Amino acid sequence: MADDGSPAGDPRPSAGRVALAVLATLAIMFVVPFPFYGLFELLGWVEMPEAVSPGQFMLGVLVMKVGVALGFVLLFVHLVAPPGAWLWRYAGIWWLMFAIVEVGQAIGPGYTTAEAVAGILAEAIYFPLSALAVSRILSGRR
Repeated sequence: MADDGSPAGDPRPSAGRVALAVLATLAIMFVVPFPFYGLFELLGWVEMPEAVSPGQFMLGVLVMKVGVALGFVLLFVHLVAPPGAWLWRYAGIWWLMFAIVEVGQAIGPGYTTAEAVAGILAEAIYFPLSALAVSRILSGRR
């Protein structure tokens, strides 16, 4: 048995490491946007939605981030690629995908350009940070 509880020689991370990686990714993706949206709200560029309570709004955001964190980590676990530059390509692909989503939302009703910019800035930080955290957690490096 390896130190992480997986059979010796098994390259897959243990369920515990995967769960820890999901929780770390969720924490990063949930917390990093606060300074961006907070600053944009202070500047008057974005407003909290008035149609729902702040608690209901944050619960909705948390649920969406759970889905993204699960997808991010589980795809990462199932990638077969050598370590190194692929880590940043992986984070970059996720950032590009979500940046395009932000632009699409800004084109539609009910979402402003400022909200899209805040999202793109937050994602530019939390996807690479999440990729680094997941890589280290799943490999057992600190």
